[in-house]
Amino acid sequence: MSIACGIPLLECVYLVGCLKWAWKRCAYIGAYDSDSWELANYEDFEPVPRICRVIMAIYEDDLSRPLWAPPGGYGVKLEEVVKKVDYQETDGNTPPYIIYVDHEVQDIILAIRGLNLGKNRDYATLLNNRLGREMFDGGYVHHGLLKAAAWLLDRESGTLVELINKYPEYTVTFAGHSLGSGIAALMTLVVAKNRKSLGNISRDRLRCFSIAPARCMSLNLAIRYADIINSVILQDDFLPRTATPLQDIFGAIFCLPCVLCCRCVLDTCTSESKKLKDPRRLYAPGKMYHIVERKFCSCSRYPPEVKSSVPVDGRFEHVVLSCNATSDHAITEIEQESTKALELMKENLVEAPVEQKMVRKLSIARDHRQEYKAAMEKAVTLNVPHAFSPSDGSLDDEETDENAIVVDAKGNHIQPGGEKHSMDSKSPTTDEPSNWNKLIDRLFHPSSNSFKFTSKPDTIRQPLLS
Repeated sequence: MSIACGIPLLECVYLVGCLKWAWKRCAYIGAYDSDSWELANYEDFEPVPRICRVIMAIYEDDLSRPLWAPPGGYGVKLEEVVKKVDYQETDGNTPPYIIYVDHEVQDIILAIRGLNLGKNRDYATLLNNRLGREMFDGGYVHHGLLKAAAWLLDRESGTLVELINKYPEYTVTFAGHSLGSGIAALMTLVVAKNRKSLGNISRDRLRCFSIAPARCMSLNLAIRYADIINSVILQDDFLPRTATPLQDIFGAIFCLPCVLCCRCVLDTCTSESKKLKDPRRLYAPGKMYHIVERKFCSCSRYPPEVKSSVPVDGRFEHVVLSCNATSDHAITEIEQESTKALELMKENLVEAPVEQKMVRKLSIARDHRQEYKAAMEKAVTLNVPHAFSPSDGSLDDEETDENAIVVDAKGNHIQPGGEKHSMDSKSPTTDEPSNWNKLIDRLFHPSSNSFKFTSKPDTIRQPLLS
C-alpha cells in the first residue's frame, strides 16, 4: 500500500531498523563486555602467564629440545615434570596433558591442551553432549567434557593424592585451553564436591584456570563455583561468547564466520531475561578475567589491561563480528598479552612493607568473598534457575564435604546429610582407589543409579570430521 501511495513509509522504517541493527553489531567491540568491571589485582592475575606457558609446553614432543618456546622459555623444569601424556596414552579419551610440580610457587598443576583439528577423538568428545538430559549438582554440564574429566580423574587421582600428601602446603591447579578448559573446569567442580576422595584437600587449596574457556556449565553452577574457577578471555575471543553447541561450532569450522553471524542475529532477537531463565543454556565458568587491548575504530593495539568480575547478566552474551575473533582464541596470543598486562600491573604496584602486604592480602580475600556472595544473591534476584542465596554466615567457615552445598535432581537446596546418596566420606587409600565415575553418578542421580559412565565414549551417531 505504501508503494502504491508513492511514499514507501513501511519499507523505510524497516530499512532504518535494519541499518541501526547492522551498525550496532558492527560497532560492537569486545571491550564493551567488561566496561563496568573493576581492574584485576596483580596477585589474582599473576599465575595466568605462567599457566599459559605450562599449557604450551604440552605441544612440544621433547621438552629438552623445544621448538616453539616463547621468549624466556616455558619456565618448566624437566626434573619437576611428573608426567607428560600424549594421544597414544590417552587413547583419545582426553587431549594430552601434563602434571607438573612448581616448587618455586608451591603449586601442583594438571594442565590440558586444546582441541587438535586433526584428531577425530577430540571431535568425539565435543559431539558427545546430552544437553538437558542430565543434571549435575542442580545444573547442566557438557556431557562429553564431563566424561573426559571423569576418565582423567580415574587415571590420575592416585598420582595427585600422592603429590598432595607429599606437599601438604601446595595448591592444586587444574588448567586447560579451549577444549581442555572445559575438562579442567568440570574436574574442579567434581573434586570440589568430593574433596575427601582427593587426599582430603581443603577448598582453599583448590583452583582452576580456564584459558579461552568453552561454555560447559549452566549459569547457576558457573556462579556457585566462581570462588575456585577462573576464566581468562582475550578481547574478542568467539568461544566464550557463543552459546552455539561446541559440536556445531567445530563441525562447521570451515564456515565459522557464517555460524557466528547467524548466532549474532539469533542472540540479538532473544531477550536477556529469556536467556537467563533457560536452565540448559551453558556458560563460561567461574570468575571472568577479560584482557582488553583494542578500542573502537582502532587498528593498533593499546597496552593491555585486565578487567575482572563475577557477572550474572551480560556474561559475554554478544558475539563480536571481528577479524580477531579466532586469533584471540590462540594460546600463544593469550600468553603474550597476559605477560604484557602483568608487567604493566607490576610497574603500577607500589612496593609495601610486609605488614601492609598481609593487610592487602586479607582485604583482597574479603572483597572476593563479598563479590562471590553478591553474585549469588543477584542470580536469585534475576530468577536464574536453581540459583539460591547463601544463608548468613554460610561463607564464613571453610566448606567441607559434610556441609557442602548439595542440590537434588530438581535443583532444590537440601540440608547437609539430607541427600539420599551422599558422597563417600572415607578417604582413599592405595588399596581402595576412588571410583570417580560412581561419585559423579551420585551427583547426576541422587535417587537412582541407572546412568553409568564408561571409560570409552558412547557411540557417536553424527559423522566425524576427518
